[in-house]
Amino acid sequence: MAKLYFKFGAMGCSKTAQALITKFNYEERNMKVLLLKPAVDTRDGASVVKSRIGLMQDALAVGEKEDLFRLYAEKHADCQVVIVDECQFLTPAQVDQLADIVIQKNIPVLCFGLSTDFTTHLFPGSKRLFEIAESISEIKSVCTCGAKATVNARLDDSGRIVTEGSQVLLGGNDRYVAMCRKCWLRMRAEQEKEGGAHA
Repeated sequence: MAKLYFKFGAMGCSKTAQALITKFNYEERNMKVLLLKPAVDTRDGASVVKSRIGLMQDALAVGEKEDLFRLYAEKHADCQVVIVDECQFLTPAQVDQLADIVIQKNIPVLCFGLSTDFTTHLFPGSKRLFEIAESISEIKSVCTCGAKATVNARLDDSGRIVTEGSQVLLGGNDRYVAMCRKCWLRMRAEQEKEGGAHA
């Protein structure tokens, strides 16, 4: 039986690399894979999925109004697997559409992404995946202190933690760092003593 998978982790945990390796593994077994990414993620190009270690693949970028079930059924029904990178940017309705692909077409759908934003709140797409995915697994990453990283800390141009702003702000190592909650709270407290966390 096919499943809806959610593989999540903090920034820098190799989510995208894992997605591309998974795609390669299916293709090595002569299975056709539909690789999707939300159109809002334009860091490496409109239709490119690229990992920090340099793995790269073309992908189909989907807007937030795109019906993913219809897209699959009408244009990509020959694909035997669906893989989604940066799935946190999907809408809850799109997550439900992916679940419909699993249930109605018996096709596995593997979603890779962040669970929470820079304020430690769930992204809407990730929240829905936690609610309905049949398989949920964490891809772990490490804070500089050695503890498990769980917070995607957003940094300003001076390297200070940002605690307010839009949920979506694209960036890589220049803008985000994965931290454990203890270090994140400590740095926030230190900034507040020095004159306030930046918005």
